[in-house]
Amino acid sequence: MGKLVRDRIPDIIRLGGEEPTVSVLGADAYREALQDKLAEEAGELAEATGAEVAEELADLLEVLRAIADVHGHSWHDVERVAAEKRARRGAFTERFYLH
Repeated sequence: MGKLVRDRIPDIIRLGGEEPTVSVLGADAYREALQDKLAEEAGELAEATGAEVAEELADLLEVLRAIADVHGHSWHDVERVAAEKRARRGAFTERFYLH
């Protein structure tokens, strides 16, 4: 079973003396792989502690940027929509939990 990896990972593996087996995904497979990667990174974030949290957030952010891109949205667009939604509906700073 394979997984989506960052662009430089095959080169890093080669620098370690191994030859990775890689393929380039088509559009539909790429979208599916991004969804799988999103779940993977979210799970890793849930388990992270201390300094690991920033590392996992960075990984999650990179996946989110890629998802935005494949759907035709710039990250600037996403930030603008988030700000509009925050203004309309709020953020999560109050820690409200609805029962």
